[in-house]
Amino acid sequence: MITQLRRVWDRALPPAENGGLRFNRPLVLFQSDDWGRAGVRDREGWEQLQAAGLALGESPYDFYSLETADDLIALRELLGKHLDSAGRNPSIVMNFIMANVDFEGSRASLEREISLLPLRDGLPGKWRRPYLFEAYRQGIDGGVFYPALHGLTHFCAEAVRRELKTGGGRAELIRKLWSAQTPYIYWRMPWIGYEYWDREREPESRFLSFDDQQSAISRAANIYQACFRSPPLSGCAPGYRANDDTRSAWFKCGIRVAQNGPARKAPRFDGKGMLHTFRTIEMEPAIARADLTRLMKDAGECFSRGLPAVVSIHSINFHSTLRDFRAPTLALLDNFLQALKKKWPTLLFVNDADLFQIASEGFYFAQGARVSVGVAAKA
Repeated sequence: MITQLRRVWDRALPPAENGGLRFNRPLVLFQSDDWGRAGVRDREGWEQLQAAGLALGESPYDFYSLETADDLIALRELLGKHLDSAGRNPSIVMNFIMANVDFEGSRASLEREISLLPLRDGLPGKWRRPYLFEAYRQGIDGGVFYPALHGLTHFCAEAVRRELKTGGGRAELIRKLWSAQTPYIYWRMPWIGYEYWDREREPESRFLSFDDQQSAISRAANIYQACFRSPPLSGCAPGYRANDDTRSAWFKCGIRVAQNGPARKAPRFDGKGMLHTFRTIEMEPAIARADLTRLMKDAGECFSRGLPAVVSIHSINFHSTLRDFRAPTLALLDNFLQALKKKWPTLLFVNDADLFQIASEGFYFAQGARVSVGVAAKA
């Protein structure tokens, strides 16, 4: 799925206002999608889906579930072991989905409305993740997790409503999944699209209207503020599907960093003053081969061009409920961080807020101290 996204995300990018920004220090930033998004509930849910006729196990995303407190604690402890040249830990930018399908509430009105349970109110139905929200908070308070806005839902609600109303095989699949309290498995049903993008429409009209996007983004931002006690500064559209309407709605709710998909491009400001970042390195060991030699080569190419190493690493890589993706990912991440520090001893670990301040002012604060970073705009 990541490879497919790489081919298509660029179609909706804004025009560049300049050739991008270059930095005189090696900067490392991790951006991670899909936190808070429910998948296959647990082993019981897995078995229920198999009994309903789904042959699970064909794709890593059949094992996508939801992070646990233990997953987060293990990640937090690993990040806490590493320090950059300013004495600061690495920070994972976690893009959160702010609501999950309320399966019981949706059952009574499938064709009219999809009932959603805001993340601030917990998890739906039989979902159980003890101490999950406390683990989020501990990582955020410790400075190793940085929350950002992914969306209200990951799928296009309009597309799902349409299929439920139409009936047929697609509607039956949705009902099977929801009966097992699994909202969707994307690779099995790509027609659900992404939150602001309806795959089944004609190409020129796949993005939802500005009003529809603004409504969803505003609702998601309000839930975000309730969860994290501040408005979002950074946003990443589900599936990287964002257009000018998306970015305008983001800007209205306070977002100043727009995360874009994989591309070896420099960060750049658009005409609104929104900073666009691009994922220059893909580190997705749960779904694609990722070895240390390649990661270090990619990082070196970024630094040689004055680009930050913006590492894409989705939440599935840290899951352990249905398959242990967490242990090998943490081992690779540990080795990567060690190797980065050894080869580039002046590197800095930053998050989206730091990068925005560096790009805007040429400095940021680490451990209470001002850290200067040279920034140049390339025409």
